[in-house]
Amino acid sequence: MTEGPPTPPDRRPLAELAVLFLKLGTTAFGGPAAHIAMMEDEVVRRLQWLTHDEFLDLVGATNLIPGPNSTELAIHIGHRRAGWPGLLVAGACFILPAALIVTAIAWAYVRFGRLPRAEGLLYGVKPVIIAVVLQALWGLGGRALKTGPLIVLGAVAVGLCFAGVNELVVLFGAGLLLALARGFTRRAPAGGGEALPAAVPLLPLAVAPGLMAAAATPFGLWPLFLFFLKVGSILFGSGYVLLAFLRADLVDRWHWLTEGQLLDAIAVGQFTPGPVFTTATFIGYLLAGTPGATLATLGIFLPAFVFVAISGPLIPRLRRSPWFGAFLDGVNVASLALMAVVTWQLGRVALCDGVTVALAAGSGVLLFRWRVNSAWLVLGGAAAGCLAVWLRG
Repeated sequence: MTEGPPTPPDRRPLAELAVLFLKLGTTAFGGPAAHIAMMEDEVVRRLQWLTHDEFLDLVGATNLIPGPNSTELAIHIGHRRAGWPGLLVAGACFILPAALIVTAIAWAYVRFGRLPRAEGLLYGVKPVIIAVVLQALWGLGGRALKTGPLIVLGAVAVGLCFAGVNELVVLFGAGLLLALARGFTRRAPAGGGEALPAAVPLLPLAVAPGLMAAAATPFGLWPLFLFFLKVGSILFGSGYVLLAFLRADLVDRWHWLTEGQLLDAIAVGQFTPGPVFTTATFIGYLLAGTPGATLATLGIFLPAFVFVAISGPLIPRLRRSPWFGAFLDGVNVASLALMAVVTWQLGRVALCDGVTVALAAGSGVLLFRWRVNSAWLVLGGAAAGCLAVWLRG
C-alpha cells in the first residue's frame, strides 16, 4: 500500500496570530497594563486559546525577565499557540505596526520640527483603557486570589506599590514569601531544577558588562544597535525606568540627543499604540534615519525573543514544582497589584470630566454585559475624543 503525499503543515494558527497581533499592535494604546488587558480579552475570553490560569502564568513569567512585558507576553502567546514560528510571528506582528507609525511620526518631526497633536486621541482612549483593564483585573483576580493568604498578599503588594517600593522588590518578595511559606508545609522534591528559575533573571547580568563596554564608543550604527541591545537585555520596569537609562547615556554621557529630543521620544512612545519601547525607533530615526530606526528597533526588542525562547518552554514543567508553583502564584498576585496601581494612577488623570466618565462607564457596560471586542472600543473612544475636542474648538 503506497503512502499518499505528506500532509502540508497547518498554517492557520500562524495566520490567526498574525491577524490578531497586527490588530493589537495598531489599537493597543495605554501602556503595558492596557496591552495585557486587551490580550486577555482576546486570547482568554474571545478566542479561548488559553485558560485564565495559563494566561496568569505567562504574565508572571514576563515580570521575571527584563524587557517590554506586553511584547514578551505576545511572544509567549505565539509560542503556546504555534510553537517557534508562532513565537516569531506574534512578536513581530505586535511590534511592526507601532514601529511603522513611530517612524512616520519621526519623519514628520525631523521635517517640521514638532510632534503632531494628539490631545483628542488620548482624551478619548484613556477612559476606555480604564474599563478594559478593570475587566481584565476582575477576571484574572478571581483566578489569582484563590485563598485568604493570597488575598492578603495582594493587598500588601498594592500598599507597597502605592508607598513607592521598587516593583521588582514587590514581585520577587511576594514570590519568595509564598515559596518559603509553602516550604514550611511541604518539602520540595530533590533535584537541581529548582535553581533554574532564579538563574533566568540573572542571564542578562552575565552579558550586560560586555554590551555596556561595547556601546561606549563614538556614534555609529553599530554602537547604536549595541546600546539598545544592552537596554533591552537589562531593563526591568516601566517607561520611567527607560527614560532614566536613555537620559544617562544618550544625553548626559554621549550627547547624542538633547533633553528636549529625548522627552519628545518618550512622549511618542506613550501616545502611539503598541510597545512603549518603540521610543527606540524614534531615537534611531532622529540619529540615523531609516537605518538607525531599524537597528534601534531590532536592538531593543531582540533580547525579548531570546529570553522568552529560553524561559517559555520551561514554564509548564516548572509550574508542576511545588516550590516554583508557589513562587509563581506570588508573582502573579504582585503583577495584578502593579496593574491595579497603574490603573488607579491613570484613572486619576483620564477621568477628568463628565465626558470621560461617561466613556469609561459606557465601555465598562459594553465589556461586562456584551463582551464587545476591546479593540473596537479603543477605536470608538479615539473617535469620540477627537470629536469632543473639535466641538470645544
